[in-house]
Amino acid sequence: QVQLVESGGGLVQAGGSLRLSCAASGRTPSTYAMGWFRQAPGKERESVAGISWSGRTYYADSVKGRVTISRDNAKNTVYLQMNSLKPEDTAVYYCALDRNPIYSGSGGMDYWGKGTLVTVSV
Repeated sequence: QVQLVESGGGLVQAGGSLRLSCAASGRTPSTYAMGWFRQAPGKERESVAGISWSGRTYYADSVKGRVTISRDNAKNTVYLQMNSLKPEDTAVYYCALDRNPIYSGSGGMDYWGKGTLVTVSV
């Protein structure tokens, strides 16, 4: 089993920044892709960003230019730097791990964290 623990969420004013972290532990595969997803109240979960083992990144159109996903393979940790935050970014943010090293979206994810809440005030 793989455990994922997110951190870094909180309350921030519109225009501010947050950096989320997600640490993987347990029986972590030797190579894997990771992604960040979010779910706002009353809405379906949506993809935010993903990163393959190679470092290739993917972003949702709604966050392009404001968000950067990165990873530290030595630490089994993935990060999500979020800038110019908007109230519509308010959601619970989840990280997930895909045992496949190529990111393929939420459908490919094998393990999920419990989420961290991001609240953006006006």
